[in-house]
Amino acid sequence: MEDLKPNVVLIGLRGSGKSTLGSRLAESLGRSFVDLDDVSARVLGCDGAGEAIEEHGMEAFRGAECEALGSVLNESDQVIALGGGTPTAEGCVELLSGEGCRVLYLKAKPGILRERLAMTDNSDRPSLTGGDVLDEIEVVFGERDRLYMGIAESVVHTDGVSEDSVLCALLALVRAGV
Repeated sequence: MEDLKPNVVLIGLRGSGKSTLGSRLAESLGRSFVDLDDVSARVLGCDGAGEAIEEHGMEAFRGAECEALGSVLNESDQVIALGGGTPTAEGCVELLSGEGCRVLYLKAKPGILRERLAMTDNSDRPSLTGGDVLDEIEVVFGERDRLYMGIAESVVHTDGVSEDSVLCALLALVRAGV
């Protein structure tokens, strides 16, 4: 029987690199990559997270995230990029506390996240505070950083660091057994 490898779960705010680095990490490790936003949207019959939230509301989307996370964690040997708010959904912290996953926090300062997001198309990103997506970063960071720190086994700082350097740090953590 082959040894099952725990899932590597990436958490962090929008713009921290979860999806980009997650897919690269999965490829480097020869693992499957899962973007939980996509799975959560499909639970609600939608094509993307923005559409799902617009059509069903944030509360329904958070419920779909928890359902999707529970389903995805039934498999092993994956790299999973969570939505930034997934850990805030009821029941998700408990799911992430299981033996089958290693949670890594991709942490960047709000100013860096703002710069990164300013260079992308944010039309599919719903506001989390009722304000502008870029203007709410500091508020959301303040609300979530402590939660992320509390559930992550390791924190990888991404400020002023190249994508390749962050990938190397993630690979080192995974290969060391996190």
